[in-house]
Amino acid sequence: MSEGQSFSHPGPGQLDFLLENIPSGWIIRVLPRDLPRSAYDFAGLATPPYDSPNPILISTDFAFRAQDAIGWNPRRFQYFDSAEKMRQAVADYNLIKASGAKPTAEQSAAMARLIALSAAASPAIFTILDAHLIGGTGDQFVMAAAVASHFSTTAHVVEQPSGPHSSPLGKITWMRFRLEFPAVDTGSHRSCIKAP
Repeated sequence: MSEGQSFSHPGPGQLDFLLENIPSGWIIRVLPRDLPRSAYDFAGLATPPYDSPNPILISTDFAFRAQDAIGWNPRRFQYFDSAEKMRQAVADYNLIKASGAKPTAEQSAAMARLIALSAAASPAIFTILDAHLIGGTGDQFVMAAAVASHFSTTAHVVEQPSGPHSSPLGKITWMRFRLEFPAVDTGSHRSCIKAP
C-alpha cells in the first residue's frame, strides 16, 4: 500500500481494522462495524501510552525517522473487544484528561481502571513484511533507538528523494504488512490480514 492510501478490512467479531493514512504515515484503528465513528477507537485507548510514541502509530511523528518507524517491527498492541469495555475506557480517559495540575482521587481511580482495562484487552500483532522509504538524515532519538531494532532484518528499499533536499525524518512511501489477532486464532482458523 502506498503513501496517501488507507486500508480497511473486517477484523475479529464485529470490529473492522483500518490502517488510516495520516500526513506522516499511518495509524492503526480498530472500529466497531455497526456504530458511528467516535473520537476514540478500540485500539487507541487500549494501547497506552497516550500522546506519545505508540505501536499503533507507523509514522515519523515524535521525531521518529522513517527507518526508525520501519525498524519498530513487529508491533504489539491491544484492542477492546466490546462496546461496553470501550464505553468504560472513554469515560475514564475523559475524566483523566480533565485533570488540573494535581490529579484528584477520582482521576487516580479512573487511571487505575483504564490501566486494568488495557492490560486485559485483546492482543494484536502488526508485522511489516516489506517497505519502501526515503531515509531520514537526522540523528536517531533515544526513544526511537529503544524500539527500532529490527530495521536491518525487515525487508525494505531505500529510495532517493524526488526533490533536491533531504529530510531529517524522511518518509515511508510504501508498505506491505500482516496483522494477527492471537486471541481469536484457533488450530484451524487464523485471523490474519495481509495487505497488499
